[in-house]
Amino acid sequence: MAQFSKLRVTTEMQSTGFIPLYYNADIEIIKKVVSACYKGGIRIFEFTNRGDFAHEVFAELVKYANQHLPGLILGVGSVVDPGTTALYLQLGANFIVSPILNEEMAKICNRRKVLWSPGCGSVSEISKAEELGAEIIKIFPATQVGGPQFIAAVRGPMPWSNLMPSSGVEPSEENLSSWFKAGAFCVGMGSKLITKEIILANDYKKLEDKVRLIIALIQTIKGKIKNEHSTNS
Repeated sequence: MAQFSKLRVTTEMQSTGFIPLYYNADIEIIKKVVSACYKGGIRIFEFTNRGDFAHEVFAELVKYANQHLPGLILGVGSVVDPGTTALYLQLGANFIVSPILNEEMAKICNRRKVLWSPGCGSVSEISKAEELGAEIIKIFPATQVGGPQFIAAVRGPMPWSNLMPSSGVEPSEENLSSWFKAGAFCVGMGSKLITKEIILANDYKKLEDKVRLIIALIQTIKGKIKNEHSTNS
């Protein structure tokens, strides 16, 4: 059962500005990854549903986090069907992210009052997802559907839309600035953040430091954008 409300999850996504995404079949590796992100200041993490018995890894991760990482909001991404959605909710997922728009998944999450973030690549899909109760819309694949320009264009006629780009987001000031200036609510970051090099080198202190720098960078970017809006208004 989810431990955190939809409002709490939404607030954490917005305040932190980014969500790390990761999967590894080795529970010990993913424990180290999540712990490093936590030490770096992250309080929300998306486990990627990928590979055989992924749900068993997630179940162990939830137990570990409950004991050692207080306040961490764990959710699951890359979920594409209602059955898998229900399975992860039963294992303790606090939010569900999908690369697609599936109405049956919405019904399951809404019944349990768990945040559901469907993947959309068009204005019509975004509008339909919001009609179904989605508070935060995953833009996927973000770069391929138009990048920051797509988000800026959507938020022109639909300024209430909370859009989270995933795929193509990089941990650089230039890249992150382009997304947030376009109006991104938050961003998802996977392999560009948690690199193969970090895992192979067992250098989790590097990941911790990287996460800390990204959080600070995003806050700086948001501050500049706010000041620019204040100046122009």
